Amino acid sequence: MDALDLAHQLVRELYPDARAAWLGGSVARGDASSTSDLDITVLLDGPPAPMRKSLEHAGWPVELFVHTEKSLRYFADKDQDRRQPTMMRLVGESVVLLDTDGCGARLQQEYLAEVAAGPKPLSVDELDLLRYTITNLIDDLSDASGDVRLAIASVLWQDAARLLLTGAGRWSGTGKGLLREVAAYDGAQAAALMDGVRAEDDRLIVAVDHILADYGGRLFAGFELAAKL
Repeated sequence: MDALDLAHQLVRELYPDARAAWLGGSVARGDASSTSDLDITVLLDGPPAPMRKSLEHAGWPVELFVHTEKSLRYFADKDQDRRQPTMMRLVGESVVLLDTDGCGARLQQEYLAEVAAGPKPLSVDELDLLRYTITNLIDDLSDASGDVRLAIASVLWQDAARLLLTGAGRWSGTGKGLLREVAAYDGAQAAALMDGVRAEDDRLIVAVDHILADYGGRLFAGFELAAKL
């Protein structure tokens, strides 16, 4: 039995009253690895409360995301706020496993359209805070070595990548998802950042300064951010 059939079987067994279900993630994209899991989102009318559940089924690790329409919208809005479209992609970029009343196809198209539209632009305060944070990390990296340098570099490339992506109206991510987003947007920049993380010289600083240049460069003197109480 293939992954699609297994996912459909699991939904039928665990959630016989489900309105819809979608198989997302790497299996749906077609780039699954030997350690990939089945990312299944299930839509219910009501209880149980929205939940995330991990299990194994027929040799596959499975991540279940159980929602109502209201909770799907709640988490999609949180995706928008953090500019990381996790929930929207799980539903939008998916294979429909179950659709009892048309909501499976409808919500898939709605969230796919939101993914395609991209995130809201950075505000002035958000941009300044990113530039300021990156500037401080560059300063810390300049005289660091060994494990300390590696720890700083691992944070710096991610903040720089988020600036590169969100500044260009692209979605961000975390971990390997962030690297995938950068590589899809600008493979040369992704390679330069990763090369800089591995290097023991100033290559990462050069790569980050190249990204900062499009947004006013480094920022320290004159930076202000009002507290939100």
